Amino acid sequence: MTMSELTARVAGLMDRARQDLTELVAIPSVADPRQYPPEECLRAAQWVADAFTEAGLSDVRLAETPDGSHAVLGHRPPPPGAPTVLLYCHYDVQPPLDDAAWRTPPFTLTERDGRWYGRGSADCKGNIVMHLTALRALGDDIPVGLKFVAEGSEEQGTGGLEAYVAQHPDEFRADALLVCDTGNAEAGTGTATITLRGLASVVVTVDTLEGEVHSGMFGGPAPDALAALIQLLSTLRDPATGAARIDGLDCTGTWQGVGYDEETFRRDAGVLDGVRLTGTGTVADRLWARPAVTVLGIDCPPVVGSTAAVPATARARVSLRIPPGTDPDTALRALTGHLTAAAPWGARVTVEPEGTGAPFRAATDGPAYRALAEAMQQVYGTPLAFLGQGGSIPLCNVFAATFPDAEIILMGVEEPRCLIHAPNESVDPREIEHMAHVEALFLREFAKTAR
Repeated sequence: MTMSELTARVAGLMDRARQDLTELVAIPSVADPRQYPPEECLRAAQWVADAFTEAGLSDVRLAETPDGSHAVLGHRPPPPGAPTVLLYCHYDVQPPLDDAAWRTPPFTLTERDGRWYGRGSADCKGNIVMHLTALRALGDDIPVGLKFVAEGSEEQGTGGLEAYVAQHPDEFRADALLVCDTGNAEAGTGTATITLRGLASVVVTVDTLEGEVHSGMFGGPAPDALAALIQLLSTLRDPATGAARIDGLDCTGTWQGVGYDEETFRRDAGVLDGVRLTGTGTVADRLWARPAVTVLGIDCPPVVGSTAAVPATARARVSLRIPPGTDPDTALRALTGHLTAAAPWGARVTVEPEGTGAPFRAATDGPAYRALAEAMQQVYGTPLAFLGQGGSIPLCNVFAATFPDAEIILMGVEEPRCLIHAPNESVDPREIEHMAHVEALFLREFAKTAR
């Protein structure tokens, strides 16, 4: 099959891709039984299993993982002497959050201004459709062995697939692993994500009084626990720039890959006019090379219903994202030590760790990355760009530890305008088309490395 023939075959499959995504988005596969029936996830899993069986994979089945979710597994044997590639995606999605904020029904794929809207349209059902389109375009001409896994609880972070991989490593062993749950720096720029932030999160509690007391009678000398918490949290950032400032952590790293234009970032993040970005250095430095601290929530008296009383206790949930090169346990100790040492007025501070996750950095000097660079160049006409990712994908570290000789590539159809995890999530259908083309070309290019 020539390059032009493959291009035409991918383009000719886009109507089917839209139908696939329409059916998938219509299944509210939120892996949280408190919000949606578990049967919806099973329905999505069976849809994926049926579709990839039809696309040429063998022995496609549902496997229950330790957290109760079901992974969809399949394979295709390699031709003699050919390498094997693992294709990853996940079929579970985030809940829609505020239905009123959606301009179209979240579980109905809707086209508007050239984009396809719906929960999971990009993250990650758009990547499922990308895989299907690539395999259908190649047909019987797939020159590598394939292993396939679609995860069922990625968005909940309950670790079912990570535990299953550790228990059944041979089902996932491959020469290259395509983790398709990220995307391009922007639509039209072929990109691989090569770093992921790790994390350390804690709940910090401040106690100052045995109980609340009347603010008129005792306010002034009586230490206010909420004010103490606010002052404590303020020490985590430089007062002038807002940059993370945590004792014991290096907050000066620099990013060497593709940059992130400040005005584009402001637009992508929805920063209000006149509000300055926090931190120093480039936007990419701040996103992918330095620790970033966020106060996720505070427990304190609400404004409506509050009384004239001095708060005796207050607590906050604090998340620290860390770049590659930073050990998560070291980061957790640094964050805990900083919060404890910064307590004002002798307030009692308790720091409870919630969890940690290791950062990830991919090695990019192997044959799989060379094959990807060639495929990206042919489809997008520009060299392969490298991007960092603010989120964490713990499965990547499990893959890296279990298969140290395999190359791990993070890519996919997502880009900043997709608004993943937010209301009005969408996907650019051209990215599905282009990235399916990239994947098909990659499989052909990577097959040549075994010759």
